[in-house]
Amino acid sequence: MSGTIDLTMPKDETSGRVTKAAEHSALSPFRHRAYAVIWTATVVANIGTWMYSSASAWLMTTLTVDPLMVSLVQVAASLPLFLFAVPAGALADIVDQRRLLVALEITVALLSAAFAAIVSLGLVTPVSLLVFTFLIETAGALSAPAWQSIVPQLVPRQDLPAAVAVNSVGINISRALGPGLGGVLTAAAGIAAPLWVNAVSNVGTISGLLWWRSPKRSASRLPAERFASAIRTGLRHARNNPHLRATLIRAVGFFLFASAYWALLPLVARERIAGGPEIYGLLLGAIGAGAIAGAFALPRLKKKLGADRLVAAGAAGTALTLCLFGAAREPYSALAASLIAGVSWIAVLSSLNVSAQLALPEWVRGRGLALYVTFFFGAMTLGSALWGQVARMSGLPIAHFIAAAGALLAIPLTWRWKLQTGAGLDLTPSLHWPAPIVSREVESDAGPVLVTVEYRIDPKNREAFLAALDRLGRERGRDGSYAWGVYEDTAEHGRFVETFQVESWLEHLRQHERVTNADRVLQEHIHRLLREAPKVAHLVAAESPRR
Repeated sequence: MSGTIDLTMPKDETSGRVTKAAEHSALSPFRHRAYAVIWTATVVANIGTWMYSSASAWLMTTLTVDPLMVSLVQVAASLPLFLFAVPAGALADIVDQRRLLVALEITVALLSAAFAAIVSLGLVTPVSLLVFTFLIETAGALSAPAWQSIVPQLVPRQDLPAAVAVNSVGINISRALGPGLGGVLTAAAGIAAPLWVNAVSNVGTISGLLWWRSPKRSASRLPAERFASAIRTGLRHARNNPHLRATLIRAVGFFLFASAYWALLPLVARERIAGGPEIYGLLLGAIGAGAIAGAFALPRLKKKLGADRLVAAGAAGTALTLCLFGAAREPYSALAASLIAGVSWIAVLSSLNVSAQLALPEWVRGRGLALYVTFFFGAMTLGSALWGQVARMSGLPIAHFIAAAGALLAIPLTWRWKLQTGAGLDLTPSLHWPAPIVSREVESDAGPVLVTVEYRIDPKNREAFLAALDRLGRERGRDGSYAWGVYEDTAEHGRFVETFQVESWLEHLRQHERVTNADRVLQEHIHRLLREAPKVAHLVAAESPRR
């Protein structure tokens, strides 16, 4: 279950800039032992996972041929990541990620064994299949942000794009081998056999995580964030992070329509080309093989096209895939569609994943990536149910053709939101804010806190000042503040007061640790527009004396 959640398939920072040499070195992450060990273990585990995935989807077609029920397997697989990714992201940012992953991987293994036993005893029903799929994927959903967050801990920043691409290769090696092996094993030993293989396939991943010692996070003298507060702060950061928002919008524009062939592929194999589990496994394996080939071509394609055009090309390829699946009546055209699907999928997924990673500082990476997971699988969940219903009402070909038209239409509609715009930002903590001056001890939970900053500017700099201050307001929101505003003095020309609130005194102290070098550059630009240094005041909500 482990590697599946690295977001290169649906079931599925250190400081410095990305160098050109690292961009073109596809194997550079393997110079780092921890990455190599965990990558290898997850590839092995994911072979079992993909055997389980294909077997469970095929199992539903043996229980019912209702397109909606078959598509609900993908819904049950995607829905937990939509429901639980944001809380899981908060957990990933405030607890030990390695220990969290170990516990969740053990849970997945136990649930998988229980499901395999039920199938072996002949007790499985469509409802129990959906329930176990949901439970297993819930454990996977809780681990998804943590898996994403540890990648920058395994490799330095300059190797991060290559690591994301190699993760994709690993997923798709598993994706190419697992379904085919699952189909052969099903035909030879029954549908329960690949489920048992999956139940024991996580041993290597669990062992690798137990062996690895994660590096210490940036030192902080402050206590860990509280769970509910961490969720609110993460959502506030995402709302004020334009680089992440652009990635989320582009993701929805793609996944909503790409979900069609994932949800309906079992029926294409069974009804359109009259195949068995071997053919279904072959089609899934061809998608994985196409993705592997696409992953090795990514550095060259990225250099030639750039992230935005590469994603557009991947969406166009997905539309072609959908058309080919809609028209397929024999295995060869469906195999061609699967190969194109794999190349297109990896081009889009890798670009979106890197874009999300580069947009996030360390302190909120788990929550930011969790929101990306939420949008990813929310679109997959909605799309799977939608296309299953369309197929039920109008037939498989029409569902595929409508989804293809939507994938093409989404390209111009989402083009204004650019990807990987956070690549040039230095998001390491600057620690340049001076400690607040206090005349008495302030309790950590005292609040809310009102911060005011008084500026005096040359009136000729007014427009430039207000534009820069607007950008600063978004930075305040990214770091946890709310109710931001700027006010102009009617009695004194050139005097402005900026205000914002923070939930508590402790949360404001955390802001001092969250400010990045990129934020410092903006603040230095604002200071050059001033006549004198700004004056900062901190006001804590006063409690009325009890009567």
